[in-house]
This record gives sequence, structure tokens and C-alpha cells, in this order.
Amino acid sequence: MVGFILLCHTHLDRAAQVARHWAEGGAPVVIHLDARVAEAEAGAFREALADLPKVRFAPRHRGEWGTFGLVSATLAAAEVMLRDEPGVGHVFLASGSCLPLRPLAELRAYLAERQDTDFIESVAVGDTPWIVGGLAMERFTLRFPFAWRRQRALFDAYVRLQRRLGMRRHWPEGIVPHLGSQWWCLTRATLGAILNEPRRAAFDRYFSRVWIPDESYFQTLARRHSTRIDSRTLTLSKFDLHGRPHSFYDDHLQLLRRSDCFVARKIWPRAERLYQTFLGPPAALPRSEPQPAKIDRLFAKAAERQAYGRPGLVMQSRFPARDGDIGRTAAPYSLLHGFDDLFEGFDAWLTKAAGARVHGHLFAPDQADFAGSEPVFNGALPSSAAFRDYNPRAFLTNLLWATRGDRQIFQFGPDDQDRILPFIAGDAQAQVSVISGAWAVRLFHLGAEFADVRAEAARLQRAEAAQLAIWRGPDVKARVRIWTVAGFLDHPVENLQAILDEIVPRAPRRLTEAPRLRSLAGFGQFLQELKNQGMQPVLTGDFPVVRDGGGSERPRARPYLVR
Repeated sequence: MVGFILLCHTHLDRAAQVARHWAEGGAPVVIHLDARVAEAEAGAFREALADLPKVRFAPRHRGEWGTFGLVSATLAAAEVMLRDEPGVGHVFLASGSCLPLRPLAELRAYLAERQDTDFIESVAVGDTPWIVGGLAMERFTLRFPFAWRRQRALFDAYVRLQRRLGMRRHWPEGIVPHLGSQWWCLTRATLGAILNEPRRAAFDRYFSRVWIPDESYFQTLARRHSTRIDSRTLTLSKFDLHGRPHSFYDDHLQLLRRSDCFVARKIWPRAERLYQTFLGPPAALPRSEPQPAKIDRLFAKAAERQAYGRPGLVMQSRFPARDGDIGRTAAPYSLLHGFDDLFEGFDAWLTKAAGARVHGHLFAPDQADFAGSEPVFNGALPSSAAFRDYNPRAFLTNLLWATRGDRQIFQFGPDDQDRILPFIAGDAQAQVSVISGAWAVRLFHLGAEFADVRAEAARLQRAEAAQLAIWRGPDVKARVRIWTVAGFLDHPVENLQAILDEIVPRAPRRLTEAPRLRSLAGFGQFLQELKNQGMQPVLTGDFPVVRDGGGSERPRARPYLVR
């Protein structure tokens, strides 16, 4: 026969359902109710189970996490079980948030075939790679009189003091510290030997100052008394990278069934479907050896996702490893620098040519210029410059995450907020095309006083030169193309086609119509005048005063490709 010890401290209505399920199946249940539970709530809990003679209650202890109270609670319940239930051959430790996954009859049959086997995860400390929290062997060699959750400052200060003074405890002779899951199923013989151990008082004193002793007390002493240990638990319990248990919800029903484990922890108390399914009539399903490893791959993948994220995933609950190899953003995107200065209506033309979302200057000083001049864009991103500039990186990554599957393209220029540029330069998802000196075309068409134009040209050139240094840096991972105005205009259609092929790599689009080039009649003389006034526009390239061998530059008609 198998008996159950149930450690309860919260959601007592669910614990009562589980206790009733096992007791009505003929299994004795001993419940330890945490001493921190109010007496009125405890009385109602006892009353709800008063009709079940198989349910008993153990003396109450304060079962605070990480302290010896949980071990004391388990020992007290075990003493009641072995004293009052002489027919029990195995004792199964569970919590009030556990849920049986298989019929009680199957567990009984399984244990009947393994009457001398203790199911308890028990691994030597030096062989345990999954310890979380920085304390492995130290949890046995230092003293921990303070509760980690309730007295964290004292806990940390006392650990530092012991390390500084070189203090070290020695565990009692005759035991070797082992660690493992708190949830076990021990034979009556092994559990009785632990309870009646002649040196139990000394062992209890030692473990009362060990950190998280419920993961080491029975795991260590079972090695001293057991004749046969199967170092695993029959309870499905999974933990995240921070050592916190995963909770199971209604949509994990098939996952829990696939594990073939007898009990699962930790079940969300409002998972109505799980409680109705597993506490209801047993399903006629083929059963086999408990194999939590069958779902380990899924949890390993979840742990990897939690630790490293996925390309571009940044959310409220966690920032992924900064600049990890998995990528900075969620999808490919394009930054085009200087194109709207050189071409008229460039955004509209590129939207039609590439079939992509083309924004204006997302990092303009006054606001983010979203496509269609939207005040709020996908992902609830406002166009507010203050909001964007608080964290430009988060602004861009969230934009790309919220619009993944739809190529995003945006304009940039020397006036824009350039704190984002080092991030983009290091992003392999980014495609950057720069026409340096294109700002001079915009200044040429302003018609302002030349002294003001000269000062503005010098300012823009300084700003653009700093930006170009970022694009030409040694750690750039983005795909960067840089032309001068003069260099781009030597083969404008071919250069536009190369950009378009990179934006739409899987469905290349041949250009049949190029964007309208702004009038450049007199632009060469304008650049020469800047030089004459002492401002050297080096970023525009070698743009001749008279272009194409003509006497004066004529406005260019809108070019069309003829095939």
C-alpha cells in the first residue's frame, strides 16, 4: 500500500480535492498544514475533510522556504503515517499544489513490483550542475540561521562575514551530502530508519543550519539507510533558469499525459480543466514507465528561449542577452540615407516598387515619421520624439517585432537622432544604403542667403562625417553600401536596382520606372561657390561644375527603362 504526505500552505480548496481523491481511493493521507495558515482557515480545511477516516493531520510547523521547517513538517507527518498505518509499504511526499496524473491503482501496481526501491533524486554535490543561486558546497559548510526570503539582508551579510573570516562547518561523520528534488517516494523501511536513526538529533542540528535542507536532508540520509535507490522522482516538476518551478496550466493537458508521471507539480490553482480531467474517471490510455525525459526537450527549449531570447524579442518580462549571437532584431529592415534629398516623392515610389512599408525619418528631431503619418504605429508605438529617444534601441526593436513579416524601410539623414546608429551597424539584419552629401541638394533648392547656407552645409557635413565613421567601423555587421552623390548619379538605375534586389531577395523586381530626380541645373556651380567661400563639400564627391560635357546643366526628365 502507498500512503501520501501532503504539505499544504495555500489554495487549500485544491489540496482538499487531491486529498479526497486519494483517500476515497483507499490510500491513507497525512496532511501537514503550515503553521502560518490562520486558524479559521485551518479549521474550515479540517472540516471539509472530516468525513474521511483515511485523512489525518500532523503537528504543525512553520514551513518557510529554504529553512529546516519544511523538513520538520515532513518528519512530523512521516511519524504519524508510520505510527497509524502499519500496512503502508511506500510513502509518497507531495504538496498541496500537486495533481495525480495516473490512477491510484497504477501507482500501487508499480510500487508493488518494486517493494524495496526508494524513488528519490540523490546526487553528490560535486556532481550536480543544476544548482542555482551560487551556493553549492557552501550550503553545507556555512551556517544559514536567517531566512533568505524574509531576512535577505541578514542572510547575505552573514554569508559574506563567514567567507571573510574563513569559517567552515564539517558535516557529521557517516554522511556525504547529496542533493535532489524535494519530492520523493520512500519505502517504509528507509523512512523508518531515518526517523529512528540513533544520531538523528545530531543530524537534525546540522541540517537545521543548512540552506534549503528539504533538498538535501532525505537525499543524504537515504544514502545511509537505503538498500536500493532509484535516483529519480515519480513527480513531474520542472524548473526555470532561476530555480523557480514551472506552473502547469490547462493548455498543458496533453503535455502532462505524455510524461506518464504519476504526479505533477506545480498546478495553477485555477486550471479547472486539469483538475476535472485528472481527478475524474480514469481515461483508458496505454501506460508505461514514467518518462519525464519525453518532454525534457520542450522545457530545454523554453529555458534556452528564456536565457537567450530569439532574434529581436524584447518584452516586459525579460531583456535577452545583450548583443547575443542570435541577432538584435526580429526581421530584416532597410535604412536609406540621403535618398529623399536626391529624389522627389521617393517614399511613395519605393512603396510601389518594393511592396514594403516605407517610413519617413523615424528618428527625426521633432517626431517619428511613420508611414502614412500615423500618430501611433504597430505595437502601440507613439510618434513622440521624447518617447522614442528615451530608449531608441527598444523603440526600433519593438517596431520590428510588431511588424515582422512586413519589411520595414525608413529614411535617415544627418539631422536625425543618431544614438541608434551603433546598434544598427552591429545588426546583421540591417541593410544600409547611404548617399553621402545628398543634403547639399536640399540646401541648393532652399534659396536662402548664401552665408546661412554655407554655415548649414558645414554643420551637416560634420554630422554626416561622424555617421559615416560608424558605418565604416571595424565591428559593422550590417550590409552597408555608401556612395557619394556624384558616384550614385553615374549609374542611378543600376544602384537602385541593387538596393531593390536586397530588399526583395526572394522575388526580384525589375525596375520599369525610376523615381524623379530633383533638378540639378546649377548644382555644380553651387558646390563650387561653397568651395570659393571656404567650405569644402568633400562628401558630395567629385561633382563637376559642368556635367556631361554640356555648357549648363539641364533639368532631367523622368527616366524610363525601355526593354
